[in-house]
Amino acid sequence: MARRSIFGKDSSSESRKGHGISKSAAFAFALLVADAILVALIIYFVPYTKIDWDAYMSQVDGFLGGERDYNNLKGDTGPLVYPAGFLYVYSAIKFLTGGLVFPAQILFGILYLANLGIVLMIYVKIDVLPWWALVLLCLSKRVHSIFVLRLFNDCIAMTMLHAAVALLLYQKWHSALIIFSAAVSVKMNVLLFAPPLLMLMLKALSVKGILSALSCAALVQIFFGLPFLLRHPMPYIFRAFNLGRVFIQFWSVNFKFVPEEIFVSKEFASSLLLIHLTLLLIFAHHKWCKHEGGLINLIQSLARDATTKFSNIHQFLYCESTIHVLRKEHIATVMFVGNFIGIICARSLHYQFYSWYFFSLPLLLWKTTFPTTIRLLLFASIELCWNVYPSSSFSSLVLLFIHVAILWGLWISPCEMPLIGPKSYAKE
Repeated sequence: MARRSIFGKDSSSESRKGHGISKSAAFAFALLVADAILVALIIYFVPYTKIDWDAYMSQVDGFLGGERDYNNLKGDTGPLVYPAGFLYVYSAIKFLTGGLVFPAQILFGILYLANLGIVLMIYVKIDVLPWWALVLLCLSKRVHSIFVLRLFNDCIAMTMLHAAVALLLYQKWHSALIIFSAAVSVKMNVLLFAPPLLMLMLKALSVKGILSALSCAALVQIFFGLPFLLRHPMPYIFRAFNLGRVFIQFWSVNFKFVPEEIFVSKEFASSLLLIHLTLLLIFAHHKWCKHEGGLINLIQSLARDATTKFSNIHQFLYCESTIHVLRKEHIATVMFVGNFIGIICARSLHYQFYSWYFFSLPLLLWKTTFPTTIRLLLFASIELCWNVYPSSSFSSLVLLFIHVAILWGLWISPCEMPLIGPKSYAKE
């Protein structure tokens, strides 16, 4: 009989897991090759539809022409509302493609495959899905369209975010925070991952490590925004980091069943924000920190450690930085569930926003205890809702129901062990 460890898995499970990972890795590689062929066919045969490309290029032209006032960086869809990283990335794209759509599609096709490769690597490492379920990551008509037929900046931001998650799996916290901050500078939706990321940092890092990693993230934002902060700081801050924008309901995929006067109201936005924060706190206390005795106990423990270290400033400054080694499955689960909570509570989800969470759906579904048939049905239903154009009251209501059902499934599911071991440490 195989010996069971104190972490609930027997000693023979590692060999079985290794075999499963190799099979999953081989299948993942085959999927990547097959999807590369599919992407090439889409680019060649499916007509491109311009939505934001001309606006992006107009904004980039203004930047390359020397304009540093965000009030004057505009396109045919309105003023620039993204941080400075967006301008740098799309300036590079314009340089490489000459501003032409077809070579940009090829570039975004490569980006799609790079993103898919990173996501497949994450799934192979956490080993939550059966190998055949990896194919779900390649089955979205809408996501293929977002990448190679629309060229949205969401694609770049989410590729960088997935790269940051991959670095977290290897406990590379400072590198992950730098990439995470760079992703935020391309599009602000990445901030939906900030609460679960902070939660993981509290569990893994010392106070010194947290401050150091956050400083790296802050320096990235300052460095990217410096040309604008030095000359016209207020327009940059208020336009690039505007969290209170109101979107047109017609383009929204969710909450179409809500009357428009309520949809655009501050009261509706405030209610969703309150629900968002409440759900994050509930999951943090009862799910993500269950094995630490809850969120409050974790914070108190960190505070006691900080008090001890701060009492000797020399020890605090020069002590060796160590981290608690978190399980890969726990890292990915907390990150993707935290973002999913934000998706549910977002007032408006435009069609390109599907890329914000599509690649996490298989993990979310397989973390529930639902039967596989139900998981597949929910996955297909979400994809169907995102392919209804224009969205309707019925499709948005169905989408909300499915989201809430998945969140309920995640809530009642068992909590994974957070740490590799009770005294598992590593140097970064």
